[in-house]
Amino acid sequence: MTAAWVILPTYNERENLETVVTGASAALAACDPPVDGTVLIVDDASPDGTGELADRLAVEHEGVRVLHRTRKGGLGGAYLAGFDEALANGADLVLEMDADLSHDPADLPRLIDAARGGADLVLGSRYMPGGGVEGWSWHRRLISRAGGRYAATVLGLHVSDLTGCFKCFRASALRAMDRDLVRSRGYAFQIELTFHAARGGLAIAEVPIVFREREHGRSKMSPAIALEALWKVPLMRLHTLAGATERLPARAAR
Repeated sequence: MTAAWVILPTYNERENLETVVTGASAALAACDPPVDGTVLIVDDASPDGTGELADRLAVEHEGVRVLHRTRKGGLGGAYLAGFDEALANGADLVLEMDADLSHDPADLPRLIDAARGGADLVLGSRYMPGGGVEGWSWHRRLISRAGGRYAATVLGLHVSDLTGCFKCFRASALRAMDRDLVRSRGYAFQIELTFHAARGGLAIAEVPIVFREREHGRSKMSPAIALEALWKVPLMRLHTLAGATERLPARAAR
């Protein structure tokens, strides 16, 4: 049976955590063919008690685990720690998902199906036909679309949503990627992951998803995080042109 791990990075997500964990667990249980599903909560020492709630959920729900980090270390660091934990425990598929209910857990089986169909990396896309965004102002939509198109143009990538955080990786793809090359800790992390996957010749697919603005808690997006993405994108391109990184094998081993 395919082992599918969902990584949920958390920092002050107490109000959302139980709902998203319950939804993700139910979605994994509904997969057909079945999967051996695990939800891994990676908490960065949240001061609001998210970590304590995560521990309680792990006791109450089979297939829920918790990885505690000692300090707030950024979204990228949390995902990398979660990847390592999942791979060390035999995951076949590793999924990223926001813990604030911006991503619908019911979409998890569709990402898993696309990976089972042959994709090494599946992107949940807001900006392809069938996708969308709810609850954002027009200027936030404009910034998101423009930022994604800017990054895709500079990096030469042909995907519709380069900055999204709803993804599914084959474990073989994560092992093939040199994750030491991924240095961003904010949302530029998502761009770097997809960029290195594409450079390595990995098969990338997209499925439409609807992103919904969080109802509880505060967004972790900040001007500093946005600026990190702005200056790191051309730096990634320069490193490519300079031959600073080696190309991966054409496909991840199955």
